[in-house]
Amino acid sequence: MLKQMSDMDTVENSIRGNGEIAEKEEHQHHTSKTEHRRGGIRTLPFILANELCDRFASSGFHANMISYLTQQLNMPLVSASVTLTNFNGTSSFTPLFGALIADSFAGRFWTIVVASFIYELGLIVITVSAILPHMHPPPCPTQVNCTEASSSQMLILYLSLLLISLGTGGIRPCVVPFSADQFDMTKKGVASRKWNLFNWYFFCMGLASLSALTIVVYIQDNMGWGWGLGIPTIAMLISIIAFVLGSPLYKTVKPHGSPLVRLTQVVAAAIKKRREALPEDDKLLYQNWELDAAISLEGRLLHSDQFKCLDKAAIVTNEEGSDPNAPPNLWKLATVHRVEELKSMVRMLPIWASGILLITASSNQQSFVIQQARTMNRHLSHSLQIPPASMSIFNVLTMMVGVVLYERLFVPFAFRLTKNPSGITCLQRMGVGFVVSIFATLVSALVEIKRKSVAAKYNLLDSPNATIPISVFWLVPQYCLHGVAEVFMVVGHLEFLYDQSPESMRSTATALYCITTAIGNYVGTLLVTLVHKYSGNERNWLPDRNLNRGRLECYYFLISGIQVVNLIYYLICAWFYTYKPLEEIGDINKQEDMEKDIEKIKHENLLEG
Repeated sequence: MLKQMSDMDTVENSIRGNGEIAEKEEHQHHTSKTEHRRGGIRTLPFILANELCDRFASSGFHANMISYLTQQLNMPLVSASVTLTNFNGTSSFTPLFGALIADSFAGRFWTIVVASFIYELGLIVITVSAILPHMHPPPCPTQVNCTEASSSQMLILYLSLLLISLGTGGIRPCVVPFSADQFDMTKKGVASRKWNLFNWYFFCMGLASLSALTIVVYIQDNMGWGWGLGIPTIAMLISIIAFVLGSPLYKTVKPHGSPLVRLTQVVAAAIKKRREALPEDDKLLYQNWELDAAISLEGRLLHSDQFKCLDKAAIVTNEEGSDPNAPPNLWKLATVHRVEELKSMVRMLPIWASGILLITASSNQQSFVIQQARTMNRHLSHSLQIPPASMSIFNVLTMMVGVVLYERLFVPFAFRLTKNPSGITCLQRMGVGFVVSIFATLVSALVEIKRKSVAAKYNLLDSPNATIPISVFWLVPQYCLHGVAEVFMVVGHLEFLYDQSPESMRSTATALYCITTAIGNYVGTLLVTLVHKYSGNERNWLPDRNLNRGRLECYYFLISGIQVVNLIYYLICAWFYTYKPLEEIGDINKQEDMEKDIEKIKHENLLEG
């Protein structure tokens, strides 16, 4: 009799449990159906319109800034290059704060909108300063005994650069994750598409940069800086309008607390339980799917054997296990999923750090190449010549063509060999980029040697403003090689950080990509400063006014050596890297269906018995 009553209780509990599961599934289905109405490819015109205008504005502003600082504000070359590098570094550091704001409480949409307005304000300030004569020093076409900008004029410059840096901090870490939010980015979803979001995102950004480098730079050099900075300001305003107009269509991911707090909680819990012994069976570590549901929409992270000291944060002590219904104190007890979030971030750091020295190597190259191009023959016809900063179009064109060829030719070819839907892994893609970048820098050194030999032949070494009879197209090979390196390294690096980061920390992971640029630029500033200070007075590698008497090729050989050391470091890190263990939501559903079938069979057997 007791056995029959127990069996009846089991059946009742099973029916109640199945009812709760069905109710939960119905709620999830309704939520999924509502969310499905938003997002998708129809959002891309608004997002890409915003990004095209935004990148057009930022490229038009950044590309020729070295000319603005040296020609308009009469700053020395090294000081201008250091100022620009520090600005780029700050613009790449602020995304960390923007990402934390977006992931913690504001969400990606509103972070992008507010940051865009701040960026627009910075552009307005520098445009007005370029238009009003008393806000910049008098022109100095000879570049000899020039009057440099006063402290008040420099203050206005720094204010505008600060506002632009703050705006960049909110836009840059959120745009790529926000674009990816509109699509299914699980492995099955990515494999089902015949196009790669990251590849085509960079293609569109290249198209905008190409437009800016051909149109805006030409206007800056030939029509003045008022129009040259005013057009990017107008473009940025259009980008904000386009982005806001698409808001009814966007799929938005709600922030669920600061990821930095969650990581800190795991560390705190692991420290408090450092003397506890780990269970032999990792299934005894704390799991709570309901608690982690909001931060694991695509799937849950499984336990891994790396960094076992962090697993102690998920040990359930006797005191914590006494009341299973009590909510956990997350500063003392963390779930396996949250522990694995921290492990994923720690695993990524060595690979992430490999990009720092690459940025260091290239941080000041653009400034120096523009100055090289300014001394070379840039005429396409008797009356038409290429602006120095527009030479970057060869970099952008190569990157755009490279992305298309990579997507349409390389990936299908590599798939036949690797059976990987992406052709090769993002780590392999990054490695190729590192190698190509080294060759690009070596070519830069050889071209500089050639440029100076022609200057010496025509006795122009002491004429910094003279045009050396050597075609500016000698610079094209290095630009093209840098473009190929970006197709592999830049896209691969961003794809790696997005794919391997926990889904609730993707804005933060994108910010890490920007932090790479920030640290690389700051180290680049230090390197250029030290080289300029200690490479001598008579034959200084990086002179302030006369590049012809410098030894820029020695600087290029130096950073080539740095890149070789960095490549060795990267290969070691990539060899030992372990991909994050993720059980995607589809696999979880299959497992739950199997458990339901088993439960159903048990229930039928019970009734028959």
